[in-house]
Amino acid sequence: MISKTEKAMKWSSLIGGRDVDEKSSSKQTAKQTIADLCEKLLSELGQEPDLVIAFVSHHYARSFEKIPGYIKDKLNPKALIGCSAGGLIGGGEEVEHEKGIALAGAVMPGVKLSGFHIFNEQLPDGDAPPSEWEKIVGVESSVEPSFILLPDPFSFRIDSMVQGLDYAFANSVKVGGLASGANEPGRNALFLNDDVYTEGMVGLAVSGNVVVDSVVAQGCRPIGKPLTVTACQGNIVLELDGEPAIRMLKSVLEDLSPQDQELARNSLFLGVVMDEFKTDFKCGDFLIRNLVGLVPEAGAIVVGELLRQGRTVQFHLRDAATSSEDLRMMLKNYCDRTRLSGGGAQAQGALLFSCLGRGKYLYGSKNHDSDSFREYVGDVPLTGFFCNGEIGPVGGTTFLHGYTSSFGLFRAKENAGSL
Repeated sequence: MISKTEKAMKWSSLIGGRDVDEKSSSKQTAKQTIADLCEKLLSELGQEPDLVIAFVSHHYARSFEKIPGYIKDKLNPKALIGCSAGGLIGGGEEVEHEKGIALAGAVMPGVKLSGFHIFNEQLPDGDAPPSEWEKIVGVESSVEPSFILLPDPFSFRIDSMVQGLDYAFANSVKVGGLASGANEPGRNALFLNDDVYTEGMVGLAVSGNVVVDSVVAQGCRPIGKPLTVTACQGNIVLELDGEPAIRMLKSVLEDLSPQDQELARNSLFLGVVMDEFKTDFKCGDFLIRNLVGLVPEAGAIVVGELLRQGRTVQFHLRDAATSSEDLRMMLKNYCDRTRLSGGGAQAQGALLFSCLGRGKYLYGSKNHDSDSFREYVGDVPLTGFFCNGEIGPVGGTTFLHGYTSSFGLFRAKENAGSL
């Protein structure tokens, strides 16, 4: 479905339905909240949106099945996508562990919006041809789509999905996040057009007059020096630089300051270099993965990523200051690339998929990532939610991340520079 012919892309982002006073007798229902949000959104856009994105806190769980109908009655969008959320982002603020609904509306002239829902059992085999992946998402790679992906964390193998999409749509950007708000299977909600699902994944392919840029901030800083994996078995690292992996890890930790040694007790990670042709590595050059455990008898460490001999890795730490610095650097780099791209169109709207472990839990104050985004990118409508895992590309390959903020920025393709 091609969106209406209009002059320019335009986005709006809002949050509503918050009960600041729990004793208030004026608490809104989901229907009332959506009605108010839709009225404001129409006022800001000046017309019905082509695309609506909705993130809804678990406080409205009893109304999940009715959410698409409420939105359709008021806005009649060409496409609707969204999910349940453990925290909301929109309207310039971040709402964590509170009741609310975040709603984004976008007028997208010349853009095709193709939604799809996939159950885990429908995923093609690992050796399936690209055509099988094109079939399940309903678009061909020749149209160069970008993807918004919203999986349920309890029932869907997202790693297999992003690997397949990278294979079939190598030049496409994929961003998204795992639905949150529930702590057991069947409790999350996935919204797609008129339907609500509790399993699988909903997604949206966008193509035509649109470019989706990505910014992924993993929030870590390297410690020690780059090391070469000289022996490994899958995700078990046996040797680094020819020495037992545990011995090399201990050597790195011994050289840290007392403060960093304490931080390493709970916030130690391994970064895997994504571009082996580089010789000088810094933040943004690594895929950050958890240290899952140790195998003392083998002198080995277990990592949350399959590795191979010859890969370059480096240990990393994460704290609030490092995470903040990394985010600002990644946003600055994006803005610098935009300026150097030849004066292309600027982003008109953006989505943010941020980890539940960020926000106030990490920074000690609210709105950190949203404020940083506004500082560097400007007053671009930003909508999103706090996820159980974040999807975004690092080094040209799409991954499922943790403790990360993954942005998707939308701009018109016409007269846009190349990033």
